[in-house]
Amino acid sequence: MTQDATPTPPPPTPFHDLDAYLAVPRVSGLALSPDGARLVVTVQTLDPKATGWTTALWEVDAAGRRPARRLTRSRKGESSAEFSAAGDLLFTSARPDPDAEKDDDDPKAALWLLPAEGGEARVVATAPGGLGGVLTARDADVVSVSAPVLPRAAGLDEDAALRKERTDRKVSAVLHAGYPVRHWDHDLGPDQERRYAATLGSAAVADDTGDPGEARLELTQLTGAGRQLDEHGADLAPDGATLVTTWNVADPGAAQRGTVVAVDTATGERRTLVDDPDADAFAPAVSPDGERVAYLLETITTPDQAPVVRLGLARADGSGEPAVLADDWDRWPTSVAWLPDGSGLVVTADEDGRGPVFLVTFDGGTPEASGVTVERVTADDATFTDVRVARDGSALFALRTSYAAPAEPVRLDLAAFVASGEPGERTPVDAVALPGPVAAPALPGTLTEVETTTADGARVRAWLALPADASPATPAPLLLWIHGGPLSTWSAWSWRWNPWLMVARGYAVLLPDPALSTGYGQEFVQRGWGAWGAAPFTDLMAITDAVESRADVDATRTAAMGGSFGGYMANWVAGHTDRFRAVVTHASLWALDQFGPTTDHAYYWHREMTPEMAEANSPHRFVGDIRTPMLVIHGDKDYRVPIGEGLRLWQELLTRSGLPAGDDGSTVHRFLYFPDENHWVLAPQHAKVWYQVVLAFLAEHVLGESPELPPHL
Repeated sequence: MTQDATPTPPPPTPFHDLDAYLAVPRVSGLALSPDGARLVVTVQTLDPKATGWTTALWEVDAAGRRPARRLTRSRKGESSAEFSAAGDLLFTSARPDPDAEKDDDDPKAALWLLPAEGGEARVVATAPGGLGGVLTARDADVVSVSAPVLPRAAGLDEDAALRKERTDRKVSAVLHAGYPVRHWDHDLGPDQERRYAATLGSAAVADDTGDPGEARLELTQLTGAGRQLDEHGADLAPDGATLVTTWNVADPGAAQRGTVVAVDTATGERRTLVDDPDADAFAPAVSPDGERVAYLLETITTPDQAPVVRLGLARADGSGEPAVLADDWDRWPTSVAWLPDGSGLVVTADEDGRGPVFLVTFDGGTPEASGVTVERVTADDATFTDVRVARDGSALFALRTSYAAPAEPVRLDLAAFVASGEPGERTPVDAVALPGPVAAPALPGTLTEVETTTADGARVRAWLALPADASPATPAPLLLWIHGGPLSTWSAWSWRWNPWLMVARGYAVLLPDPALSTGYGQEFVQRGWGAWGAAPFTDLMAITDAVESRADVDATRTAAMGGSFGGYMANWVAGHTDRFRAVVTHASLWALDQFGPTTDHAYYWHREMTPEMAEANSPHRFVGDIRTPMLVIHGDKDYRVPIGEGLRLWQELLTRSGLPAGDDGSTVHRFLYFPDENHWVLAPQHAKVWYQVVLAFLAEHVLGESPELPPHL
């Protein structure tokens, strides 16, 4: 008689097992119903084979009394949730249409409507290339969607015919007449985004058979052929009469710049609201009375001057000159929304490794009054995204995240904040978590904050994630993890770059914000501008020195890693110090003269550095000084940092570094290559392989252990 084997105990946290980690559901997006009672979020989960992701929409009780409930379920998933003025829920999905005459072998995302009173969702609009970018009017039964359309197609019917011809003839070629031709991880073209509008009431009327399921929206085309809407941002006026959108225009030197235009949803007539030759305008938001448009403005850089990001305000009728708001506020706004009475704006911005909510109120109650007051609303050590304002102005709803917890829906008592004092003297409030669809995972350690002062007097701060058992008796090996950007910050949970997976293996993970990081003021960005190898590098070394002096950190066992700009900096670190036992560089810039013309938006790079600056700051010049084992990681479909960077780095490591390959080809370096991945490496099993290889490489060189690699590599 045989005894049953002892069952394997579950991992202490999801971070101790990569499969368990990948299986944790992930929350994103937030929509608020007109009556303020319902929130809808998107939850991403693994598909049954654990090789892809699927999404579903969940409803969250805005009052916090009822548990979250699932609204949709399909293999294709749902996204882009928005409430109509009547309270119906709109979303996009490529799931099968039960009313279609036949199944589609290549289904595209359609627009679906889930009635407020309940029942089944039904398709209300389709397009040959799919629909997206759902916008709804606050006070009218109007919706706007975007659709990719082939440039020679006059309308959606002709687009369908042209797409069929390309498919039948197996044509994939794209003829470009402008720049750029790529963006991050996808080719631009052959189709181009166009905007459409419709009245939702046209889909609520039953057809001749009496079945409303057959009704479809009549989509009115608002914009024609062209690349003006690539990666655009837009908003609908409350009455639905005007679409306000970013509009790309060409600049000299194969460059482009964002302007803001208003489009009449009945006639398609277009007028320009913002066209600043020295700045990019983006993220427009129309005021409740429809008379003004708030937006964000980023100045065009030069090799000597870092960008400045500010709030802008323009008249929706195109009259007058746009104005810059809170020009003396030393923070960069990241999103903007209006108060219901139009007396101010709700804004988010990076600040000190966090992303608080701020209230920008107009002195005198109107935008025409002189001056504004900027106040921090949130007290949490967290970052807030997807901020939605209740129509009565009593509350804000948002997703709250930090490096202590992933995104969760929360409520902020705006009325209590406003009542706490006079403008400029109010007390920030704590967010209240709502019963969301996903519980926060248990962490394998603790999060603390550290900082130091550099030789030039700059304050440099960081998050430090420590294993639960780290102590002077058992100090943890240190992993310096450098963020990308470089205009970025370690302020929000990342499922892709997650330090807790390393903490679960015993590492203390340092997440610093060196020069060029956002949230510390304009001067802090300017310190590193055009000199990536200077202050950013010395800041990183200074904060590493400070953390290595801790008794619970083992300064003799350290490694450095980073992705994108963080990968650039990892390469720079490898060529300028031998203090680390291993360096991991992902999607990294290596030879800046090669990178500049081949990245997806080369014109931005040419604004940032002169050829002389690029040469001085290029890591490839110091390959002979690299005496640290390096793990190079790159995806072939990375268009922001093209694969040529990784290929050249790999070849030069093996032939010109201080640790070249032996005569027999043996090397301490490794190259993890993903033929069909992009800048981030997103497929679940590829993300798992990424962590497996990184952890094995670190274990070998930092911990002195034998690497445990996936058997299928």
